[in-house]
Amino acid sequence: MEDCIFCKIANGEIGTDKVYEDEFVTAFRDLNPQAPVHILVVPKKHYSNVLEVKENDDIIAKIYGAINKIAKQENIDQSGFRVINNCGKDAGQTVMHMHFHIIAGRALGDKIV
Repeated sequence: MEDCIFCKIANGEIGTDKVYEDEFVTAFRDLNPQAPVHILVVPKKHYSNVLEVKENDDIIAKIYGAINKIAKQENIDQSGFRVINNCGKDAGQTVMHMHFHIIAGRALGDKIV
């Protein structure tokens, strides 16, 4: 999508504080962090949200593989972290490109919202 900011970041058209990249996924630090560690993981291919992922598409496995690597790289694999995906406007999705938040660096508590 030509006007999608996450597509532009994933394709290198817009610079960001990138922490991970492979053939399928780009990850970068959130500009408005909700915790000391707040990283967004986005597929390079545009999906508006998880509802566009087809049954035989392995992008979710690739994203979670990247999250595993990022957790180790950021030294949060032992202390714990939260992975969040918002699907749709009412869920709080503000950029309509599927993405996953890795949030860590402090005790997050029991509640998600």
